[in-house]
Amino acid sequence: MSGPALPGGGPPPPRPTINDVAALAGVSKGAVSMAFNGRPGVSEATRARVLAAAGALGWEPSLSARALSGARVDTVGLAIDRPARMLGLEPFYMEFISGIESVLADHGASLLLRVVGGPDEEIEVQRTWWRSRQVSGAILVDFRRGDRRPAEIAALGMPVVAVGHPTLTGGLPAAWTDDAAAVGDAVRYLAALGHRRIARVGGAAELGHTAIRSAAFEAAANELGLEQWTTVETDFSGAEGARATRTLLASPRRPTAVVYDNDLMAVAGLSVAAEMGFAVPDDLSLLAWDDSQLCRLTRPMLSAMSHDVFGFGAEVAGRLLALLGGGRPGAGPVPTPVLTPRGSTAPPRTATSSRPG
Repeated sequence: MSGPALPGGGPPPPRPTINDVAALAGVSKGAVSMAFNGRPGVSEATRARVLAAAGALGWEPSLSARALSGARVDTVGLAIDRPARMLGLEPFYMEFISGIESVLADHGASLLLRVVGGPDEEIEVQRTWWRSRQVSGAILVDFRRGDRRPAEIAALGMPVVAVGHPTLTGGLPAAWTDDAAAVGDAVRYLAALGHRRIARVGGAAELGHTAIRSAAFEAAANELGLEQWTTVETDFSGAEGARATRTLLASPRRPTAVVYDNDLMAVAGLSVAAEMGFAVPDDLSLLAWDDSQLCRLTRPMLSAMSHDVFGFGAEVAGRLLALLGGGRPGAGPVPTPVLTPRGSTAPPRTATSSRPG
């Protein structure tokens, strides 16, 4: 099949090949390959001549050719087990990926992003990436209890940085936030305002960080002797956040405060409160998590557990690049989310009679 016609009516010129570069530079194909892959065997003058010839012809080696030659491909892999549509709406991952990209771009590296449908599919993707030399290393996220990925990745020998608490990541170099401490701070703040019935709209139960937050929420509630507390599990979507909020507010003894596991669900919860006739914060206090721009676009603005998600992504990328450069970055936490009070939290109307003793 012929290519598309040019404006003058003739076929397009053929793409330049490695043979063309070798001929123009006056060297062998092997010398061209060594020059591009940074291998010894050619002088700097020859390397410069090869690069100049390639530039004049507009030729560059394909990714597959570089992989087969054993050259390092400066690409980092990130597989995420979330629906593609939701990924585009979730502020956390947009900020996190932006932080990763900011560091990779400064080092001339790029990010290979893949949406997967579960741990098994991700393991196969990671194997393919590594064995075909499409990536230099990877970032692993969303760890589950008993996650198979640490053992599988360790068997591959692929450099990775895990985003998760070390109790979940199987000894891989890890970065994490102290979610348990942050949840405790959130519950203690709401209790100090006088709230005795506090609910939490959490994420998927199988995720390790959700389990850590749930355990911390229960522990803080017991420590403070709260009258009532409950956690509703969701998939982190706005629709599920709205559904959970309706269920809570329709209960006979509704909570007077709700903590959400992400900003998207908190915004949905604020809309549901208005829909059902509850004033925020007079009738109901709402507390979001991560503190993206969404929290400052609502009325009232949402109180939140503020987290520098962009900086988190940048830190993870920096640790992986250090690992790829021969360093040994150990596991370590990033700054814990901190409380940022705004207009969506206040003492309940019965605060004077319901403050903890």
